[in-house]
Amino acid sequence: MKGLIGLFLILISQVSIAVEQAETIFKQLAPSLYQIRLIDKASGEKSSIGSGFQISSDGLIATNYHVISSFARHPEKYRIEYLDNKGNKALLTLKSIDVINDLALVKRETDAEMPFFEISQNIPTKGEELYSLGNPHDLGMIVVPGTYNGLKKESFNDRIHFTGSVNSGMSGGPVVNKETQVVGINVATSGNQIGFLVPHDKLLALISQYQKGALLTIEEQMENQLQANQKKLVATLLSSDWQLKKLGEGLIPTIDVPFIRCWGESNADKDDALIMLAVANCSLDENTYIAGNFFTGSLEMEYRFMQAKKLSDTKFYQLFQRQIARVMPGNKAGKDDVSEFECQHDIIMPEHQNINNKAVFCTRAYKDFADLYDVLYLGVSIDRHDQALLSHFTFAGVSQKSAQAFTKKFMESVSWK
Repeated sequence: MKGLIGLFLILISQVSIAVEQAETIFKQLAPSLYQIRLIDKASGEKSSIGSGFQISSDGLIATNYHVISSFARHPEKYRIEYLDNKGNKALLTLKSIDVINDLALVKRETDAEMPFFEISQNIPTKGEELYSLGNPHDLGMIVVPGTYNGLKKESFNDRIHFTGSVNSGMSGGPVVNKETQVVGINVATSGNQIGFLVPHDKLLALISQYQKGALLTIEEQMENQLQANQKKLVATLLSSDWQLKKLGEGLIPTIDVPFIRCWGESNADKDDALIMLAVANCSLDENTYIAGNFFTGSLEMEYRFMQAKKLSDTKFYQLFQRQIARVMPGNKAGKDDVSEFECQHDIIMPEHQNINNKAVFCTRAYKDFADLYDVLYLGVSIDRHDQALLSHFTFAGVSQKSAQAFTKKFMESVSWK
């Protein structure tokens, strides 16, 4: 019993020390923390809120891109304001963005040098205690202790796994170590004390580019970043190992990279099913936010094997058509962002008279970003009128060259055993 009491007292002491450290850090850094507000000009009311932190003595502030994305896309409709720890408000100007890493630099007017956050030059150690600062649910600035757990393994673009509560409104706030140096930026949460941060080196890179004074508009920055990221992603996918796996009587490809995750299901246990159905889904576990409901950079691959059980050809065809009708784009971009899909239909009759193949390839163009497209591919192969193999993918925000190269490899990788 004495041992349990002693352990309890130690735990209470540790919690007390952590709370004291958090309070000290907050008091020290509060003058350099801001609530970032997007104001709808017509109504004069807040459209969205987030957090930000000063990174230079002359008023440069870091935040998330998604916090100010509506302004970046529609500056005529919105304005950006800050609210400081004393309740003062003023306008901010947007200086630079990194849409891939969800970062933005905004600037306030100053008439004297101001305190600012120092950005760390080192990576935290696994298990190191960190402190996340921000403005959750418009309740005022708070500090939340948490733990560094390294980079998220299932991410193409680096994200830090942070054990701590990153809540709505804390987006864009800094995460600091015990020396109050920034090691990450709040960006997302999965709940249950699982948060994700943008690594501090991404912010350092954005600051360096900004200081070089490159004369690019926000739109040009965004287009260049989207183009470079999709080129890097497709090159990584095409150079990786494509492994063939059995699905019913078919062979389907999966790509051996940690950021593509696959799941499967079937109705093999249903004796009364009219069709035996086996499904495999693989997808990129992230995407890039542009604005509103406009996301890009996603990849989804789906495979369906169907085998009829004592059905007529006509009935099998009808049920099969229902499966095809379920195919749709992975992202739900609107008509203001993308054009209508244009499709090419090809029917191939191989030498084997019992097999019919059909392929449909569709693209739609991004209206504001040159040579970026959403791509949808559907391949159907029917064997002996009682077996079918459906394969399709949707890829968002790729160039024509990248789309053609990926489609070619995908088509070549799907086959019957």
